[in-house]
Amino acid sequence: MEFTWLSRWQPQLHAILRIMVGLLFLEHGMQKFLSFPPGEMAGMGLALNNLAAYAGIIELLCGFLITIGLFTRPAAFLASGTMAVAYWYAHAPKDFFPVNNMGDAAILYCFIFLYLAAAGAGPWSVDASRNRSTIR
Repeated sequence: MEFTWLSRWQPQLHAILRIMVGLLFLEHGMQKFLSFPPGEMAGMGLALNNLAAYAGIIELLCGFLITIGLFTRPAAFLASGTMAVAYWYAHAPKDFFPVNNMGDAAILYCFIFLYLAAAGAGPWSVDASRNRSTIR
């Protein structure tokens, strides 16, 4: 069974993927710096005394930029690299298998952001509206 009918929605689904991944990534930075939502990492970034705090800055900034679709390619590239470092530094030493080292999310973020760095923001983005205005 082929889902070729779904391909007509590709641009919109691309934008929804970007928005959702950006919001989820932003949430990690918000927890570290705004203590929202409450949780284990809440407020830990404020002292800027560990690597996760610096990752939180990237999560806040890149998560916001990716969500609204502004400077998506460079923001996604930086976010992808950050997640690659997070995986190899924090997760991989614990166990070889991502399901055991809790690194699934870091790997998924890494490759989704790498895709967005290559594919761009898609429609429903500030980047797309800026490109439309410069073409006219």
